[in-house]
Amino acid sequence: MSSPHERLVTQLARIKELSGLSLRALARRAELSSSSLSRYLTGQLVPPWEAVVALCRTVGRDPRSLRALWAEAARAGAAPAPRRNDLPADLFDFTGREAEAALVEELLRSAGAVAVDGMAGVGKTSLAVHVAHRLAPAFPDGGLYLDLHGFTPGQEPLEPPAALGRLLAALEVTHPPAGVTERAALWRSELSRRRVLVVLDNAADAEQVRPLLPGAGRSAVLVTSRHRLVSLDGIPPVSLEPLTDDDAARLFGRAAGLAAGEEDAVGQVLRQCGGLPLALRMAGARLRHRPGWTVAVLAERLRDAPGRFDSVFGMSLRQLDGIERRVFRLLGVLPGADFDASMVGALTDLPPGPVGAALEELVDAHLVQEPSPGRYRMHDLIRRYAADLAADEEPQAEAALRRALGHLLAQAVAHDRTLPSPHRPEPAPGDPAKAMAWFDLEYVNLVACFDAAVRLGVDEVVAELPQAMRVWFFRHRGSDDQARMLEAAAAAAARLGHHQRRAALLADLGYARATAGRLTEAVAAYESAERSGPDDETAAALALRIGLARRDLGDLETAQACFRRARDLFEALGRRAGQSQALAFDGWVTLRLGRTGEAVDLARASLALADGPARITGLVTLGVALAPDDPAESLRALHEALRLSEQDDLRHNQAWCHNHIGVALRMTGSHEEALAHHRRALELLEPLAEAQLELDVLRTHAETCRAAGRPDEALTLLDRAIDMARELGRPHDEKLARAAREAVRAAP
Repeated sequence: MSSPHERLVTQLARIKELSGLSLRALARRAELSSSSLSRYLTGQLVPPWEAVVALCRTVGRDPRSLRALWAEAARAGAAPAPRRNDLPADLFDFTGREAEAALVEELLRSAGAVAVDGMAGVGKTSLAVHVAHRLAPAFPDGGLYLDLHGFTPGQEPLEPPAALGRLLAALEVTHPPAGVTERAALWRSELSRRRVLVVLDNAADAEQVRPLLPGAGRSAVLVTSRHRLVSLDGIPPVSLEPLTDDDAARLFGRAAGLAAGEEDAVGQVLRQCGGLPLALRMAGARLRHRPGWTVAVLAERLRDAPGRFDSVFGMSLRQLDGIERRVFRLLGVLPGADFDASMVGALTDLPPGPVGAALEELVDAHLVQEPSPGRYRMHDLIRRYAADLAADEEPQAEAALRRALGHLLAQAVAHDRTLPSPHRPEPAPGDPAKAMAWFDLEYVNLVACFDAAVRLGVDEVVAELPQAMRVWFFRHRGSDDQARMLEAAAAAAARLGHHQRRAALLADLGYARATAGRLTEAVAAYESAERSGPDDETAAALALRIGLARRDLGDLETAQACFRRARDLFEALGRRAGQSQALAFDGWVTLRLGRTGEAVDLARASLALADGPARITGLVTLGVALAPDDPAESLRALHEALRLSEQDDLRHNQAWCHNHIGVALRMTGSHEEALAHHRRALELLEPLAEAQLELDVLRTHAETCRAAGRPDEALTLLDRAIDMARELGRPHDEKLARAAREAVRAAP
């Protein structure tokens, strides 16, 4: 039996339906904020009694009948929201499809998967979202929604690696591995521990979907596509046809607010709309906004247009004034998944008042959707219609798009400036958490706008946007978009003659390639950056990064020379944190070269210059150097490094610390405790794009297994390291792993 709160939400939804108003219009009529009303209607919050009264009055309903139900709901409080819920809002006027919805629900319960197909505008997404909301209690870990953009005008379908990256990010996996196979395996592993319903909307074909499917476990997936995905083994299809005449009439009647009568004229409207829910809702909204019209008048107007969608869309458009029609046309050229009012203001060059009014009218006419308060999107069919109109009627469409691109860039730069970064000693005032949340929200739009800027040749945006996203990318390493964006940005900076910016972009490109394990490509990018004339700050960072790449390639002497050059450059700049890093890595290489005493001195010199998390590298270097002779002091330093890593949630550094705590414990003979730390290191690395660190951990873990008398486990780890090194083209790491494997096999 449903709870009092759930029953109250149902009653409020009926009030919303009876009002015939959009969420924003209803909120304005009831003198409520749209964000609060959204929370009341989605069950996130129990409304105050005054809000219930205000909503009832908008439809002429006596609120007293709801008083007892409201009191019960208020005493119980709102039900806790799922841990994650990305689903768009359900449609309050969802009509018909009882048999199809029941079949989809049964297949999700029995097979854990279903693919809904049908023509454009037939209601695939509406059915999928409706079913997902109905099944929410069966999936307590939440619902994930991803638009695959299989048929979105002006946008390429989302490639499987990028789609997996976004799905994993929704599960708070911010550093996914690089390869699609590894990402798919991690995705299946993450879902196996949860009970999640995943909606993959607007798929282009089976190949796009196949890597995104869950494996074993209790999670389920619901796919929609215009094509029937017959080659997806184990995914039963459900095909949608246009609504039956009875269901179409009911939906049109609800959308138009019709009473009984005019059945003949209704039949003519239904034939024009072809049983498509999108067209029926728009035609109904048109009639509702013209109280002087009859259904017969509407049918006659629809017959005058040449085609089904031209008739319905065009009629909805004709109810708008000139400003609103212009806003609609220009929205057709705007890239990205969704948008807010400020973006529309930049696109149209209109002040906030007219923009807000135009958006409300477009929502009321069903030409624009408002899936959450203040965020808007367009159906793909309507977007295509708007884009076609813009091509014919908007000679300044490109100028409008350029304004929008500049606006998004300015927002990205402003938010980025509030984020702490080693490249920015003093961030601008602001809330870093809100800035990161903005990048999370706008990420898909940022990438889409970047691609649009590349197509238009807007080099200023192309060259600047990846730099404004560098902190976000650092915290989400492994993004498929970063490398290609940086390559395009470096080329744009060269065309603009901005050589120092090109150097900084190439340095970031090298870092992205290095974290993915592509060291030779990383060095090539770094060396190109050096030839581009970097500023002093970038030159110092480049020397440090080249040293790290050379170290991991096994060229220790060259690496040491790079670290010492970096130390001198950072010292000249007065950058103590940079000096500390260079000294610590110099100590690390010196230790590998067999000069332990000198390594300890370098590590202590590093610690004398650093505060906070900047001490981590020096502490780990010191801990490793002291491990053979002073294990107690070694463990103290390593545990302090781990504390600092956990304090700032630096997962890769945590893994590094756990691994070397394991090494130090191995030297004391505490093999089981050591193995636990190695295993923890690998657990932390599983979702991270840290190839070099994973290779190091596999080798040291194997060495501890050998010392603990577990040769079979050691060989398994080393075989994994060899395969990984070969795949990444890392001969030095492959050689080290093969030598370790031979040592294990040769041991008595």
